[in-house]
Amino acid sequence: MEQRIRIKLKSYDHNLVDKSAEKIVKTVKLAGATVNGPIPLPTNKKIFTVNRSTFVNKKSREQFEWSSYKRLLDIYSSSSKTIDALMKLELPSGVEVEIKV
Repeated sequence: MEQRIRIKLKSYDHNLVDKSAEKIVKTVKLAGATVNGPIPLPTNKKIFTVNRSTFVNKKSREQFEWSSYKRLLDIYSSSSKTIDALMKLELPSGVEVEIKV
């Protein structure tokens, strides 16, 4: 059964994304499937500018930044053993996982 499973990982911490991608690659290779990736996708940066003072020092501002890191994994020639191994896998709580079959 030739099907492709695409997994997208997203997190605000790049270490969590890399460790979870490495964990997925190890389990899939042990199950006997082939993996393409992890492919790093562009980082989204969102910058917020906030006034430090509300009244007196209007020109004094502070900037904060959120960066979201994403990785893409493609799994080919997967079997039911591969899918069971992926279901039993525990990933860190700060990582969003999206799976498409």
